[in-house]
Amino acid sequence: MTSASTPAATGAQAPFAVRRSSPGVLPGFGISMGYAVLYLSLLVLIPLAALPIKSASLGWQGFWDAVASPRVVASYKLTFGASLIAALVNLVFGTIVAWVLVRYRFPGKKILDALVDLPFALPTAVAGIALTALYSEKGWLGAPLAEWFGWKVAFTPLGIVIALIFIGVPFVVRTVQPVLEDVEREIEEAAASLGANRWQTIRRVLLPALLPALMTGFALAFARAVGEYGSVVFIAGNMPMVSEITPLLIIAKLEQFDYAGAAAIATVMLVLSFALLFVINLLQGWQARRGLGRA
Repeated sequence: MTSASTPAATGAQAPFAVRRSSPGVLPGFGISMGYAVLYLSLLVLIPLAALPIKSASLGWQGFWDAVASPRVVASYKLTFGASLIAALVNLVFGTIVAWVLVRYRFPGKKILDALVDLPFALPTAVAGIALTALYSEKGWLGAPLAEWFGWKVAFTPLGIVIALIFIGVPFVVRTVQPVLEDVEREIEEAAASLGANRWQTIRRVLLPALLPALMTGFALAFARAVGEYGSVVFIAGNMPMVSEITPLLIIAKLEQFDYAGAAAIATVMLVLSFALLFVINLLQGWQARRGLGRA
């Protein structure tokens, strides 16, 4: 019995040994890993580490004074609040856009699909100028909104939210779209044949499959909105305590040669962004484990 089992075991291990020893397109693990770590260190880790190091020159009291003044706190609330609202809006309507692109055929579908990527290709300053001209009190959309409803969009926090929605749409659509393409229509038809209505099909069949992609798209849209500057600075109005975003304060500190103060504010933004993304990643992991448990 022992002699019979030995060849089987050897045969089972042979493919694994061949796969490990077979050459790949890239160099070995050591060289590839070294290049990867060096590349990420130069582009990501070292610049991020420079922020707290530079802000440490202020001392604890100077750091607190720089990041906790009423003007800066108001910019935190506006930046993260507007980013959260914009990401939630994109989560809902971006999913609808992805659904239309995947499940329906209609004239101009390719044009609509290409327009989704327009915020990626369009310079943010151009987007900001276009949105400001469109939503100003004399613009094509701003004038009717102000006249009929009394809504002022440009140079208000509402204008900031609209600009952040514009730049965040592709992140949700392009994250959800491939997942929707993998969900077969037969699953929905099977749920309908078993007596499920549309809401039950969405809640129990589609939503569990889409939830990780939805959360990823939301996280990407939110992170992009938090750091946005070019498309927001034109439509925001930049009024302190009203429509002034945190990235603008950082630019103002740099123009005043207050590099330590700018680094301190940027450090707070970095920590808050990492904390929120960490929470979202925890939720994604919990959802993945929950799906495996059901399977």
